[in-house]
Amino acid sequence: MKAPFIDRVANKISLKEQILDNDPQPVITKDNITMQIDSIVYFMVTDPKLYSYGADDPLLAIEILTVTTLRNIIGDLELDETLTSREFINSKMRVVLDEISGPWGIKVVRVEVENILPPLDIQTAMEKQMKAEREKRESILRAEGEKQSAILQAEGEKEATILRAEAIKEQTIRQAFGEAEAILAVSEAQASTLLMLKNAEPDQYIVALKGLEALEKVADGHATKMIIPSRLQAIAGLASTTSPVAKTPDPQNTE
Repeated sequence: MKAPFIDRVANKISLKEQILDNDPQPVITKDNITMQIDSIVYFMVTDPKLYSYGADDPLLAIEILTVTTLRNIIGDLELDETLTSREFINSKMRVVLDEISGPWGIKVVRVEVENILPPLDIQTAMEKQMKAEREKRESILRAEGEKQSAILQAEGEKEATILRAEAIKEQTIRQAFGEAEAILAVSEAQASTLLMLKNAEPDQYIVALKGLEALEKVADGHATKMIIPSRLQAIAGLASTTSPVAKTPDPQNTE
């Protein structure tokens, strides 16, 4: 309890979360590249007594501790690792700062590495490298596109060739079936004709006549000579001798 006019408030301390923005500091990486890195520390006072009497200047102590810790961490990393390990750097710095600042009544909530600035020549080299990588990826994508286009075109030509061959094959099959059906129809017609002749029981004269008609079709007007089988000759001669001949009237008969 405070006595009036005797006790007084020595220091007013805010228990809210506070921000400590550190200026950019030169830091050397494992591969001897000097960079400028600035960081932000978010902290809050958890014990006003320790904050007031634990350190002469807690804010300055945290600032110096932040720079020292950052240099230690970056000194174990190479340039490429530093540029891609922000989360690792933030996490490790928070653990170290929180552990050391605990006796000062301070709780480090989080640490953020704000900017990492390599030297100008390194930045130029990195930009050239990134440009080369982009051009390389562009060339690869363009080559892949041309390759895919050629493959699709070849597959299209292949399918077109197959379809044309299938069409020709189908046409040939249909034509062959048509010719076969035509031949079958002619054969059936001839068989029907022969069957009709057989059922009609034709005599030898009709058979001889049909044979002569067949020979005439075989010759078809192109043959100069035609050999007739002896059997047909005999039948034809028999038909001419036995056929009825009209009698001529006798001029001496006056009846």
